[in-house]
Amino acid sequence: MKVKKVLISQPKPSTDKSPYFDIAEKYQLQLTFRPFIRVEGLDAKEFRLQKINIQDYTAVVFTAKVAIDHFFALCEEFRIIMPETMKYFCISEAVALYLQKYIVYRKRKIFFSTTGKMDGLSAALTKHNKEKYIVPVSDVHSEDLTAVLDERKVNYTKAIMYRTVSNEFTEEEILSYDMLIFFSPAGIVSLLKNAPNFDQGERAIGCFGASTAKAVKDAGLRLDCEAPLPGVPSMTAAFEAFIKENHKAK
Repeated sequence: MKVKKVLISQPKPSTDKSPYFDIAEKYQLQLTFRPFIRVEGLDAKEFRLQKINIQDYTAVVFTAKVAIDHFFALCEEFRIIMPETMKYFCISEAVALYLQKYIVYRKRKIFFSTTGKMDGLSAALTKHNKEKYIVPVSDVHSEDLTAVLDERKVNYTKAIMYRTVSNEFTEEEILSYDMLIFFSPAGIVSLLKNAPNFDQGERAIGCFGASTAKAVKDAGLRLDCEAPLPGVPSMTAAFEAFIKENHKAK
């Protein structure tokens, strides 16, 4: 099947300079940007059920910008003001810099991983192993996030502050696309929830990330386009390479 209509399961790029639009123009594709999932924050009433008091903690570990948003949303709802002594441990510099949206960055004790992974925080966690850590997470999360905390034997509590919810699609709508591109395992769960009798057929499936690729294969689906891989570091690079070959085929 020659791919012409593609569903990309993430929000539409905020700028026209996205490579997706260049690919669409070059190969005359019809692209639709619509996530299969959305993230919702827990409200104060729901959060209280976990019997966690945010003010009991002296440090917080952020693994994503969305975790920062929902952490501070709950703090606002509880009318909690973060003390200047609070320590922030972030999975990357980009996540750390995002804190500027909520705190005076230069006046706080902020540490970030230079590898973009939790293991890059090992030294800082060891140095500050007497702190009491809170780790905001989604209702569905990988245990890899806290493996380093376990290794360093730090005192931490995982706090569910947001959840992943499926967006509604009709099966007819899903089947109208020649290709579907996913960016998280939760997207695959949403696909099968919305279309329990989904028959892939010649329809192409692309994905970004090893965990998403595993979810595609575990669901018994065929993975046609994957990133990152050697030579194809981004989803757009993998997508263009796939479309180029697809349009060559007779």
